[in-house]
Amino acid sequence: MNEKQISAIKNLTISDATYNNCSLKPTYINFFFGNNGVGKTTIARAINKLRKPTNESPNVIADTSSVEFELGKTPNDYNILVYNQDFIDANIQLYGGLPGVFTMNEQNIDKQNQVAEHKKEKSILDGTIGKLKTSIESKKSELSMLYSSFQNDCWDKTKSIREAFPLTQTGYKRKLQFTEKVAVIKNPTQYSIDELKSLYETAFDPKACTYSLFSSINNTKILDTVEGIELLQKSIASSSETPFAQFIKVINATDWIRQGHEHYKENTEGKCPYCQQILPDDFETQIASCFDKQYQADIAALNTLLTGYKNVANTLFIPLQVKPQDVFPKLDLTEYTDKLAIFKSTIASNIQKITTKTSEPSSIVELEDTAPLLEELNSIINVFNKRIGENNNVVKSKQQNKTTCIKYVWELLAYNLQSDITSYQKGKKDISDAIQKLTEDITAQSEQAKKLNEAIAVLSSQIINTSDAVNSMNQLLRDSGFQGFSIQEHLTLQNVYSVVRQDGKPAVKLSEGEKNFIAFLYFYHLAHGNGNIGDAQIMTDTNGNQVVLTDGTDNRDKIVVIDDPVSSMDSSALFIVSSLVREMISICHNNVDYKDTPYKGDYIKQIFILTHNAYFHREITVNQVRHYRYVSFFHIIKNDNVSAIIPCVRDNRGTEENYNPVQNSYAALWSEYKEVNSAIPLLNVIRRILEYYFIQLCGYDGTNLQDKLLKENKDKFILKKADGTEDTTQLQIVASMLSYISSSSHGISDGLYFVDGGMNVSQCRTAFEMIFKYMEQSQHYDMMMETNY
Repeated sequence: MNEKQISAIKNLTISDATYNNCSLKPTYINFFFGNNGVGKTTIARAINKLRKPTNESPNVIADTSSVEFELGKTPNDYNILVYNQDFIDANIQLYGGLPGVFTMNEQNIDKQNQVAEHKKEKSILDGTIGKLKTSIESKKSELSMLYSSFQNDCWDKTKSIREAFPLTQTGYKRKLQFTEKVAVIKNPTQYSIDELKSLYETAFDPKACTYSLFSSINNTKILDTVEGIELLQKSIASSSETPFAQFIKVINATDWIRQGHEHYKENTEGKCPYCQQILPDDFETQIASCFDKQYQADIAALNTLLTGYKNVANTLFIPLQVKPQDVFPKLDLTEYTDKLAIFKSTIASNIQKITTKTSEPSSIVELEDTAPLLEELNSIINVFNKRIGENNNVVKSKQQNKTTCIKYVWELLAYNLQSDITSYQKGKKDISDAIQKLTEDITAQSEQAKKLNEAIAVLSSQIINTSDAVNSMNQLLRDSGFQGFSIQEHLTLQNVYSVVRQDGKPAVKLSEGEKNFIAFLYFYHLAHGNGNIGDAQIMTDTNGNQVVLTDGTDNRDKIVVIDDPVSSMDSSALFIVSSLVREMISICHNNVDYKDTPYKGDYIKQIFILTHNAYFHREITVNQVRHYRYVSFFHIIKNDNVSAIIPCVRDNRGTEENYNPVQNSYAALWSEYKEVNSAIPLLNVIRRILEYYFIQLCGYDGTNLQDKLLKENKDKFILKKADGTEDTTQLQIVASMLSYISSSSHGISDGLYFVDGGMNVSQCRTAFEMIFKYMEQSQHYDMMMETNY
């Protein structure tokens, strides 16, 4: 898998100067190119902020707010060395003082062996600590996954309740906050959802108000016990013995005679209303004799009953029919309305029966009982009034009921999640206990590592030899072409050095390039420092006092940052610096690919090189582009006073690869060759490559190049077909390519072979590769195409 490998600093976010939260993900070896003023030094200073020399107080904490280190590492695990103008200013004084942090070449063998043994033990401890830290991170990840799963369970299993009572979870509408809240509820309780809904709807309804009660029925038997109701079961008839009365009884016409008499007695004009015969003078007397006093009294009682029944019915029905003006909207009135309609119908039926009884007193009438119906209505009314009363009570104490409702809902949620909460708390305790045990182990191992560091420091202080480092720097000065001064050890101050002229006097005036070069030589030895007490950065101030800049007993792995190291240097110095930088790159390279190299060690764990010098950049990046996994290129630009760091990565047929933002013209041609996809531009690029390489570099001219390819190697470009004929397509393409060498890149083909538009891009590429093959230059083709190289 073609993925970038991280080392030490995993992610760095820069917000200083002209950067605005600009992030970069470095690998082991990192090249940055950008013009002056685009923000290179800002990057170097951002990394420099992470420095923490080992002799600093343990209470001093590096600023890590903008950086992420690889798992289990912190800035304190590394000796961060930054070469930039700040380093030069701090380490080169105008009078010539120079700190003395250098690697030794000659050591006391016995003590060095002890140091090596202690370092080996510490390396094992560091490995163990690293594994323990990894285990802690794994446990933390496990705990995070457990909590994430717990959150999902809490969230998913309570969806219906949460959605039913949304206003009870204000401030807890996200998984995290909700889970934290429900996990600490102290009294999980089961409640009726319906009762909670009723409480919720009134407590949280912004339109909630009180409502009037329904009229209840005080006496449900009142209609069935109206005075005189018993007459309905009695056959009312006259008991008179007059002949006429007896006649009327015999023909069973008592009720008929009474009704006719009541209707027509005022309008008879002395005649019978039915047969029109003249009525006898004593007719009224005879009629009256048909109805005795009891009969008359019963008839009067029936009429009173009818009137009384109607009055009682109206007194009952009207209040029941007239509902409250503000009916409680949550009541279902269907059953009530249906029962009331039945009650109304029953009243009408009973009144009709009583009316019939008054017309036919002798008949027996059975009324429908209204008491059961009124009891049912009264029961419905009681339910209504109970709900209305509950609503009114809730409204009157709304705030208190809100609090109660919220409490009940959370207790119900916790009740439904009891098993999940218990399971999570157990899992959390187990993992937390494991993390605690691992932390204790790390503390114990770290204490042992600290003791080993102290022992290494003591031994290292006893095996100092700085003269070799001075000699090495002087040798590099001579090799670089610098003349007229050297570095000498101070006569009286240990580990303090001076830059002196050939006459032995301190160098007061150094050119900018000289100062920068000497500072870099010092930085180079500092980067190779072995952690000895002699590696302490010590300088002499203007009064001759020693100033200790850093702790020399620093055995940590290194992160190296080099910012524009060749500023103001001449070409010879630039060449030396380039060589030394490549050496440091090789040491960092050893962390991922420890090949047979003259540069041993892997103590530089990460390196950052920033420059605006294209020549220097090309010198140090030779053959680095192909190492995609652990080498990264970045281009720094600035637009509208905002800096940006652009990773130099591109897609090559589905695979990501590095590209160098700085190329010479010839390398740029090959990059263009890889990207162009149409025939004519491709042939133009091919012509320029062939001209530059074979004509200018290899010394061929157009004619002998054509002879070598089209005559000596002609057969190799011709394909024999199955039918015996020859396919000369490749030969024609090669001939066309060579003809371009002497033609203008913008000219028109002479049509000798075929027109440009007929060329196939794939065939052109194949023919181009064959030219290098048959010219015995395949290795150059492979290098430029980065194939098998």
